[in-house]
Amino acid sequence: MTHLKKTSLAIGIALTLGSGASHAQTTLNLSNWVPPNHFISTDILGAWAEEVTEATEGRVQIRMLPSAVGAPEQHWELARMGVADITWSNFTYEPMRFKSLWFAEMPLTGSNAVASSVALWETIAEHLSDDAAYDGVKLLGVGLLGGGALHHGSEPMVEPGDLRNQKLRMGGPIQRELLEAFGAVPVAAPATRGYELLESGVVDGSLHPLESVIAFRLESQLEHHTVFPGGFYDASFFIGMNERKWNSLSEADQEAIMSVSGEHLSRLWGERFHAQNQAAEEALKEQGNQFHEPSAAMLERTREVREAMLAAWVEDMGEMGYDDPMAIVDFYESRYQALDSE
Repeated sequence: MTHLKKTSLAIGIALTLGSGASHAQTTLNLSNWVPPNHFISTDILGAWAEEVTEATEGRVQIRMLPSAVGAPEQHWELARMGVADITWSNFTYEPMRFKSLWFAEMPLTGSNAVASSVALWETIAEHLSDDAAYDGVKLLGVGLLGGGALHHGSEPMVEPGDLRNQKLRMGGPIQRELLEAFGAVPVAAPATRGYELLESGVVDGSLHPLESVIAFRLESQLEHHTVFPGGFYDASFFIGMNERKWNSLSEADQEAIMSVSGEHLSRLWGERFHAQNQAAEEALKEQGNQFHEPSAAMLERTREVREAMLAAWVEDMGEMGYDDPMAIVDFYESRYQALDSE
């Protein structure tokens, strides 16, 4: 082979390899445990995945797996172990690991999902990012429901005594403590099992944000809705990625992904939940479902339960090594109020 031919061949190989490198693509698998037509799948996860692809100029694609790789309560660990690259779920499905976040799920904390979701992201960044609970997972976004409501199949739940001996589906330690304080019987199960439990008569009612009543087709089974100012409870969620997988990405791709994650993704979560809660309220009223306000006695009892929960949480956080747990709560509440007034 002549020197000219060798040179031409080398240039051709170099161009081919260079072209391939410039179009190298990483596909990240996302485990999702709600139906593909649920708005979390389409309007949050799907919309965010498209933003990631655009931000990385196509170098990173997110593939939603056809079915979840585990139960909802396993999804933090599934991300940490790398069973899926990206997962999402409720933080307090693992209550002891994420005890530091219990404050965000307490009663009467707030009903603006945008403000609460962004405030939680900022609070974790400011006060909790060094917590060992987060080891092994790159946190990409967080979100709250915008306040959960109390739903029942046959009766209004407006007085403290109305809940006594009522079997209610719930998720998370705050919801359990809240129901037990009112004499109800908590039945722990993910929201996805609500229809099954109500249909079979295992439970009399359920705790959900308004959107979930529509999203999980419970409107004919839950006809009475008690809505509390600031929410009867809330629930905190994460979207996270296996840390090793995250570290394998280029710095440019990490920066691009975070440009549409973090506060941006948390705000997206809150906006979608806010819109869905409003739409669900309208739909339920049109169907003839009954909306109720808690009595003054019910609200006062709820405040008392909140104060007791908060005091116990502060004590537990002190034992976990936090010098000033109330500084976390104060920061969150101040950011929530500022965001809520925007």
